[in-house]
Amino acid sequence: MQEDSPVNLLCSMLLPLKLLNFIYMARHILFFVAVLFITLVSSDDNFVSIDCGSSDAYKDDNSIDWSGDDDYVQNGESYTVQTESISPVMDTLRAFTTRNKNCYSMEAAKGTRVLIRASFYYGNYDNKSSPPSFALQFDGNHWAWVDTTSTGYVYHEVIYEVKGDSLSVCVAQTTVDQFPFISALEVRALSSSMYDYVDKNYPLFLIRRFAYGVNGTIRYAEDPYDRIWRGAMGGDGLRNVGSDILPSGSSVRDEPPALALQNGITATTPTDRIRLLTGLLPSVGIPVYINMYFSEVAQLTSTQTRSFQIVMNDQPLLDSPIIPPYDNCTEIHLTNYTLSSDTTLRLVPTDTSSLPPLINAMEVFQIGDALTDGTNSNDVEGLASLQNAFAILGDWSGDPCLPSPFLWNWINCSSDPIPRVTALYLGSLNLSGELPDFSSMDALQTIDFSNNTLVGPIPEFLATLPNLEQLNLADNQLSGSVPDSLLKKKGLNLVMTGNPNLCKPGKTCTTTTASTTIPGVGSSGSGGGKKKKSSKVPLILGTSLPIFIIIWAIVGAFLLLRHRRKAAAVLSSGTNRPQASPLNPQMGKMGMEFMNDIKVNMEDQSNVELADQTNHHQQNGTTSQS
Repeated sequence: MQEDSPVNLLCSMLLPLKLLNFIYMARHILFFVAVLFITLVSSDDNFVSIDCGSSDAYKDDNSIDWSGDDDYVQNGESYTVQTESISPVMDTLRAFTTRNKNCYSMEAAKGTRVLIRASFYYGNYDNKSSPPSFALQFDGNHWAWVDTTSTGYVYHEVIYEVKGDSLSVCVAQTTVDQFPFISALEVRALSSSMYDYVDKNYPLFLIRRFAYGVNGTIRYAEDPYDRIWRGAMGGDGLRNVGSDILPSGSSVRDEPPALALQNGITATTPTDRIRLLTGLLPSVGIPVYINMYFSEVAQLTSTQTRSFQIVMNDQPLLDSPIIPPYDNCTEIHLTNYTLSSDTTLRLVPTDTSSLPPLINAMEVFQIGDALTDGTNSNDVEGLASLQNAFAILGDWSGDPCLPSPFLWNWINCSSDPIPRVTALYLGSLNLSGELPDFSSMDALQTIDFSNNTLVGPIPEFLATLPNLEQLNLADNQLSGSVPDSLLKKKGLNLVMTGNPNLCKPGKTCTTTTASTTIPGVGSSGSGGGKKKKSSKVPLILGTSLPIFIIIWAIVGAFLLLRHRRKAAAVLSSGTNRPQASPLNPQMGKMGMEFMNDIKVNMEDQSNVELADQTNHHQQNGTTSQS
């Protein structure tokens, strides 16, 4: 037998260690993957549940997680209802007394099919016993007219495919002194295959969703999509039926909950009919989309049959009758029909059926108008730049221009199918800072930034806006040269008064005591800014030095006059040669020292003023004269 070499022995020793290390790492990796999987599965990204007016987070009786609305809206006031509580979610609300519209916004993946439900419970929160009416909107589309009541709550539901990367829900005031509010907002992501029998460019507004034969309401967790199925018990000529099994509805496209399929209603006798849609539709015809769900509640014998037809206004709609399957479901959808309260819709048994018609659940929707594409994307981009630059504008959300006439308060829009922003009314809004680049908003005709605290230069891009007719930048702190292209822009009414630091292009700004102004540019008397103060030291020297010279000149003149009088007196006494006055040497010495001091002071003062003026010119780009 060959003896193992040291290398082989070493390898044989290391191999188990490597294997153990691999197993150890693999266990940790598997554990991490398992934790990650559990986290992803348990995180409920498909649900957003907002308790409006609340700041609390909690789980309700249906195991749905709710959060307050602080992260979704900044405007409005929170209130608590004054009447009896009907649920914790309905105890608070947010009311809005300002702005054309107020919106909740959140991110959403483009192309996602969503269900949004907005709920309203007045609860006499304002102690006025006057429930308001107002408009409800989503993504720039009209949704519904909300008519609240003194008792009970109302909710509206829409299903649609998101067109952008976010979604918004807005309430808008439509009547004076009737202020909109909202109690709860719920967003549920649906399967992409659900409710796709209608063109994805059209929304579905829920009229009613029934679970027949159910006493109560079905929603999450029985329905994983948290649709609200209202129980509808059989009345005259109808009876409630139920199954001893729980059939699956996952085999059909719109996935009704099994509990809704376990129960149903039938006619009393095999020849009776079931009438549907009673009291649901308005007197004027509307486009509708209807889902009907059929599941047999008992396993029929060989002698039993159940078959029936859907008949609208005495006309059968199907090529073959419906035979409900046991432990399964048949879904029938009706679309592209315009129905009204005059429409009759019935389930009619066939001649060969030994059992009466049966229905388990039904959904009725109104098909809305085509979804808007929203405000022009270039304008949305420019508005976003303004909102990023000025925090006071940041809490405006929702579509800026749509639906008309519910615009953001500080803009105006065109009436195009894809509207353009044509005006910015941002005067007196306490804006501060430099103007951002919003050059993408090339449909602007009017821009008003007056009476703010804007600083920095006037952007060159303003001159490139092709439709700009009015530009008001008055009463700010703008500085630098006014772009020559802006001054030369034809058809532009340019207002820039009250900006003392602005100057003509190509020239330095000069501040003088005279009130000289550039047309449209602020003078020293205009509001909106304060002039910089000059150094006090040159001013003090400049005024005190001449006074000092004058005083010494008077003293010198007095001494000189006195000397001359004495000299004249000596001459008059007969002395032939002049006598030097004892004051003359002192006067000459003092005079020379005095004049030298004056010369030095004046040179020092000139140097100080010249240095100050040079520094001031370098710092401010202006030249001042005293």
